[in-house]
Amino acid sequence: MPRVVILDYGSGNLRSAERALQRVGADVEVTADHRAALNADGLAVPGVGAFAACMAGLRAVGGERIIGKRLAGGRPVLGICVGMQVLFERGVEHGVEETGCGEWPGTVERLRADVLPHMGWNTVRAPAESRLFAGLGPDTRFYFVHSFAVRRWEMPPSDMFQPPLVTWAHHGEDFVAAVENGPLAATQFHPEKSGDAGATLLENWLKDVVG
Repeated sequence: MPRVVILDYGSGNLRSAERALQRVGADVEVTADHRAALNADGLAVPGVGAFAACMAGLRAVGGERIIGKRLAGGRPVLGICVGMQVLFERGVEHGVEETGCGEWPGTVERLRADVLPHMGWNTVRAPAESRLFAGLGPDTRFYFVHSFAVRRWEMPPSDMFQPPLVTWAHHGEDFVAAVENGPLAATQFHPEKSGDAGATLLENWLKDVVG
């Protein structure tokens, strides 16, 4: 049974994420303890609310260092919703610019859509080689609640490493819905609120990423 820590930094649907991961067979602990977060088989980083507030909470518990140390050692991390957004370089919300964790280049900004927030079920376009979305067809729907997103993928191609797998969704315009990048994976939608589809995705993460 893989051990997963859900990082408690004052943001996110922690209990929903805990129940969802337990449902697919994980031994789950919700904590901000550094040692537990570093030593777990997998680390989940949920997030809700404003980008700047989530970054403040993450810094308060040393979350940036925990994520960085885990990735340096090839230890899996899963970001969810704003927990995905903070992995990018910066976020701009209501005129406030905040620096993110910088694991990927790019900016989190307001979606250009007639109706915001983007709330409810939506399909995604995942790469054929995706491991997170294995067994999930193109008509599968996931649950989104957000007004801000990464609207452009800004990491240039390189011959030095395999490029991340980027999954897209559309609400008014295309935006990044998920990223798979070695031990680092993230979703803009909430797998813990996405029923059987979300459970399959989390099971894929446990099976194929955590091992």
